[in-house]
Amino acid sequence: MPVEVKDVGMASRKFVTRGQAAGGDYTEGVRGSGQRWQANASASAENYNAGVQQAITRGSFAKGVNEAGGGKYEQKATTLGAQRFPQGIAQAGPAWAEGTGPYLDTIRGLNLPPRRPRGDPANYLRNQAIGEALRRRKVGG
Repeated sequence: MPVEVKDVGMASRKFVTRGQAAGGDYTEGVRGSGQRWQANASASAENYNAGVQQAITRGSFAKGVNEAGGGKYEQKATTLGAQRFPQGIAQAGPAWAEGTGPYLDTIRGLNLPPRRPRGDPANYLRNQAIGEALRRRKVGG
């Protein structure tokens, strides 16, 4: 006996309608769950690593990119992405400053080799000093 399923159009409309109405439920479900999320996410690091390795073995990333195609990327980026980008940037300002500040402080604290004439290979030492300092800041050592 065949399995009866809803028409994809009907199911899609229901998904969108119910999802749009569920903002309050979403907020309520998330509120107060941060510590539980952190504990469970931390405890699942081994599973995450195993899943990523399996995905690498299967070539899932490239398959997914190729399946979606460049057209989907452009369509979503120019419509949905363009609508959300300004608000996201505005809301991210304080977190960006908190995350970027230590790296700017690292650069500010450097004593770089003197600037040489344009084109002098010794000028690359200035970039190298910044790159090495930023890497140490990120990973330690």
